[in-house]
Amino acid sequence: MLAYIIRRLAYALPILIGVNLLTFALFFMVNTPDQMARVQLGDKHVSEEAIEQWKAQRGYDKPLFINTAENSEGLLTDTIFFDKSARLFVFDFGKSDEGRVIGADISERMWPSLAVALPTFIIGISVNIVFALFVVMFRASMFDTAAMVLCVVLLSISGVFYILGGQYFFAKLWHLVPISGYLGGTDAIRFLILPVIIGVVAGIGGGTRLYRTLFLEEANKDYVRTARAKGVSETAVLFRHILPNGLIPILTSVVVVIPSLFMGSLLIESFFGIPGLGSYTLDAIQAQDFAIVRSMVFLGSVLYILGLILTDISYTLVDPRVRLS
Repeated sequence: MLAYIIRRLAYALPILIGVNLLTFALFFMVNTPDQMARVQLGDKHVSEEAIEQWKAQRGYDKPLFINTAENSEGLLTDTIFFDKSARLFVFDFGKSDEGRVIGADISERMWPSLAVALPTFIIGISVNIVFALFVVMFRASMFDTAAMVLCVVLLSISGVFYILGGQYFFAKLWHLVPISGYLGGTDAIRFLILPVIIGVVAGIGGGTRLYRTLFLEEANKDYVRTARAKGVSETAVLFRHILPNGLIPILTSVVVVIPSLFMGSLLIESFFGIPGLGSYTLDAIQAQDFAIVRSMVFLGSVLYILGLILTDISYTLVDPRVRLS
């Protein structure tokens, strides 16, 4: 198992390096530091002195890759690439263009994101599995058809509609929960109830259809037909045979999502005023704070690759033959 994990990590490292290089090229070669300065200063006719001052304050006045003006010690380290990209590999995110410590912001904002994403993830998977089992139990019936039509309808509705509708009815009209905002501690619960419910409801359509397909695939296999031929009841077949075996692909498909949970949701955090990493990223994009955007792109890549590795490991736990591939 250890050799398998090391091999997967070795595969992931070149991908992460490629993402880092591509991000650097997009931010510093396609969009040069001079262009960043003009965008931040907000003046098309800004003076060269103001541009150079802005670059010097943020470390953008150095060469991109090689500093030929320095001695051999600073030839590669006293460059924009080393300061803004290479340091990301040790999770040194530096400061934002406004002077804030990005690492401290991430450590602070990841907890509100987790407070929303984790219950939404757990409750959503549970609800989708239960609904999918009910649909499979009454497969090829009017209930199955109606459920699939409803899932398609739910899947076709924009997430913004759920958010605005939930805020209008539950917060503004019925005053059951706050319309937006966030407090720490136990007070956070009343601010999280509505975002979690909306997140779960928005995922029912796609999740139920996916899990129904997986369960139906198991229901048509030989071992299930053998169980029915032996006189096992349909309920027992569903819960003793179809459900345990259907959970295997579900497990491996959801593991990839787990590391990225604390990245948050852009829409939900922004609409509900939750100070998580999702709203943090969106605010940085709107403010064109390139340092934060770069850091969040890199962090998202690391988490996605980590999720893929965890998915591979989960495959080996349910099917040891995968270790040989």
